[in-house]
Amino acid sequence: MNDPILPRARPASGTKFTTPQGQRAVMDGIRPSALSDVPDVSGKPAWLRVRVPSGAKYQEVMEIVRSHQLATVCAESKCPNIAECWGRGTATLMLMGSVCTRACKFCSVNTGNPKGWLDAAEPAKVADAVALMGLRYVVLTSVDRDDLPDFGAGHYAACIRAIHARTPQTAVEALTPDFQGRHDLVAQVLDAGLATYAQNLETVRRLTHPVRDARAGYEQTLSVLAFAKRHAPQTVTKTSLMLGLGETDAEIDGALDDMREAAVDVVTMGQYLRPTRNHLPVQRFVTPDEFLRYREMALAKGFVEAVAGPLVRSSYRAERVLEHNNVGLDDAVLQGIRDSAAAALRC
Repeated sequence: MNDPILPRARPASGTKFTTPQGQRAVMDGIRPSALSDVPDVSGKPAWLRVRVPSGAKYQEVMEIVRSHQLATVCAESKCPNIAECWGRGTATLMLMGSVCTRACKFCSVNTGNPKGWLDAAEPAKVADAVALMGLRYVVLTSVDRDDLPDFGAGHYAACIRAIHARTPQTAVEALTPDFQGRHDLVAQVLDAGLATYAQNLETVRRLTHPVRDARAGYEQTLSVLAFAKRHAPQTVTKTSLMLGLGETDAEIDGALDDMREAAVDVVTMGQYLRPTRNHLPVQRFVTPDEFLRYREMALAKGFVEAVAGPLVRSSYRAERVLEHNNVGLDDAVLQGIRDSAAAALRC
């Protein structure tokens, strides 16, 4: 009698594996190093606890994503909000596969060289998935594709156009790579028709390297964002900071000034969480009250909106970002977080 076929075990973080497309990649993006032995500053506080993904809507979105052979940043980046977002029937779709050509030390997306591979049917699959989910607002993001002549800009534009053709009422946000600073490629994506254009600064100037891959750059991202606003003034521009990597208040203040100088409309700020032991350790856990203070700091500088909270990510509640209420994370919600944390500490 033959042995049953068992599911293939997931490769260990930091080890090499072969994708279904035959690409060699590093699982979760970063190999073991001296960082692997450096602990986080302390145990995760109570306000960062999230529920296990479940529910009918979560399962429905998962099946749509799987059946259309799509990748999501929700799953690939181990986002703590996957239960909430998928439970509300929203997802951030990740284009051009799940293998990134860069190896940022905060990110758990697999790293390798896709060698030019692209799914030519992906624009149609994405448009079908958006229609099935009934989305009025969708966020598209992607891995970096430095292996492609246009770094994937044409594919981005094709996906945006496919969504507009299938569901014209759907607004599209694109959280793109930096396209190595090529403004003509940024324009190609913008001209496909966007509600929001996002490119993440990720961290303060001093920490850009080693936090980000050497091919990324603080000034390069700011240049892309400034060009996007000049080229498409009606499009909302947006960027994001992870906090807890060792930045100071003065450096946060300086980064916010630099964003405003680039005419960025919206900034999001959230807690950096270490995806695996091979990634950068957490230097501090920022409290909900501190996030509120950073939000007020940003609003005082003239941002249209600043979204800040422990579990905020660049695409979190993206469709609500212009409601001017911290996407619903108001004082009552934050007070509930504080109360839960206090109760957990008493147990």
